[in-house]
Amino acid sequence: MNKEFHKAGPFRLGAANSAYQQYFTGKSFLNSLVTKANEVDVNVSNVTFEPGCRNNWHIHHDGFQILLVTSGEGWFQEAGKSAQLLHPGDVVTIHEGVKHWHGATKDSWFSHVAITKGTSEWLEPVSDQAYVQLREVK
Repeated sequence: MNKEFHKAGPFRLGAANSAYQQYFTGKSFLNSLVTKANEVDVNVSNVTFEPGCRNNWHIHHDGFQILLVTSGEGWFQEAGKSAQLLHPGDVVTIHEGVKHWHGATKDSWFSHVAITKGTSEWLEPVSDQAYVQLREVK
C-alpha cells in the first residue's frame, strides 16, 4: 500500500471492498460517506483502486452517477467512445442507461467520490486486452 497516496486524498481509505469484489478486477476499497440510511436518495462513497484495478462495465438505472476525482490517475470510458484519462479535480457525469467503467491506470492508485442515485446493473469485466491497449495510448 502506498502510504503517500493515502495522505493525498481528503477521505480515509475505507475497508476492502469485499461486497462488490466480484465486479472488480483487482483490489478496491470503499468508504461510505452518505447512504440512503441517512434519509437521502443518493449514496456517496470514496472509492479507491489499487494500480490496475477497474470495475466491470455497468449501467445505472433510475438515476445517475457523478465521479469527483480526488487522488491519483484513472480511466473512465463510455461504451463506443474513447477512454478518458482522469486526474484530481476532474468531474464525470454519467447519465441513466449509459454503459461505462472506471478504474486506476496501471501505475497509479486512484480515488474518486462516487455520488450515485438509483441502482447499478453489473455487466462483463473490461477485458485485459482492452485495458492493455488503453495503457499503450496513455
